[in-house]
Amino acid sequence: MTVMCDARQTFATGRAARELELRSGEFDLAVQLGEVRTTPAGPDGRPAGTEVPGRRRVPAEEIARLQSEPGFPDALRERIRTVSTTEAAALMGIGPGRVLRLTRAGCFGPVRFYVNRYGAVVWLYLAAEVTEFADREPGLMRGNTPTAMRMMLDSGQDWRARQWRSRRVAQRMGQTEDPWEAAAVLAAVLPPEEVASVAGNPVERSLLRRLRPTLATVLTATPAARESFERVLTADEFDEVMWYRVNLARALERARREEPGRLRPPATATAAGRPGQPPNFRNRPSWTTETSSLPSRS
Repeated sequence: MTVMCDARQTFATGRAARELELRSGEFDLAVQLGEVRTTPAGPDGRPAGTEVPGRRRVPAEEIARLQSEPGFPDALRERIRTVSTTEAAALMGIGPGRVLRLTRAGCFGPVRFYVNRYGAVVWLYLAAEVTEFADREPGLMRGNTPTAMRMMLDSGQDWRARQWRSRRVAQRMGQTEDPWEAAAVLAAVLPPEEVASVAGNPVERSLLRRLRPTLATVLTATPAARESFERVLTADEFDEVMWYRVNLARALERARREEPGRLRPPATATAAGRPGQPPNFRNRPSWTTETSSLPSRS
């Protein structure tokens, strides 16, 4: 059923998913990828100047736009279709081992992951990005691995978790104009001791914890699975940690300047944000053209 367009009407995410004929997980990914536009929800469940962190709604006009696209809903589903390493290999016409090396080298990054019962992280990739990379870099589909890439892989480096964090941080930063929420996104991927080192004020740390976004929801039935899940969520190597530390410090400076009232008791706190210019956190290094916005790994 096509939604009647009312510029002021919005739907809860569950209702929006049903209207778009998407499963819950598909809908969440569509939102993360920007395929479905959402707006912040106010205290009464409708858009408002005072936002409820983490809660989103979907404008009726956005649902109507997607429903009117040619090929709906299959075309939308295809844009958000994910594939495993084995499935990616089939799409690219190469072996799974070569795909693994390409993903570890950061040629294209994962959009999702889950942790199996043995604690192993299983990465999922956007099918459209897989085929786009294969078309763009045919030289990496066959022949010898470039020397720089081979040296990096031989040293044990692996870009997959790092790229996933970069993508999710960029996605969450793009969903907020509130400077304290933006700072909380950056803090979410840092170890607690690093956050404490940058945010020395315990009131600030408490606010960052309260605004901390959920970057992933993964079933972790065993201690090994939980440990693997936490490793994916947390920056670990020195240059990545320092990069997030520097940007967290900048974000906190902006938040203190623009919204100092957020550090007051809740009764007097304000939640109105202002448009900001968060840095580009997308990190997709190429072996032919350098496009990384994060420091290179050494």
